[in-house]
Amino acid sequence: MDVGIVEPPAPPAGNTGTAPQFPAACPSRVVLTHVTSRWGVLVLLALEPGGKRWGELRRTIEGISEKMLASTLRTLEHDGIVRRVAQPTIPPRVDYSLTDSGAELATRLVPLMDWIVEHADSIVGGPTEDD
Repeated sequence: MDVGIVEPPAPPAGNTGTAPQFPAACPSRVVLTHVTSRWGVLVLLALEPGGKRWGELRRTIEGISEKMLASTLRTLEHDGIVRRVAQPTIPPRVDYSLTDSGAELATRLVPLMDWIVEHADSIVGGPTEDD
């Protein structure tokens, strides 16, 4: 899978410490911005166990405004990561779930979030003896 990382030319003899380049016009930057936005990760993780309705998402993701939830869902839907299904009922019912791509992405985010939860207190609280 091409994620837009461009490997630099081979280093001169004896120099092996070059890092990949991340071009500004790379499409992966757009996706990265959408997925790793303040609310994008939380929406993905909230939907990872299964689909939810609007109100369930609002309760699960404390602090998200209606405007930001709508915007984040719309962006992730446009990207093919979230599926929106409107039921023709009164009152209207809208269900949100992850597409196959979204489920794969969320599965990859779970270990990252586990690490963050495990280390958040020490990071926010300042350096520890291990630093």
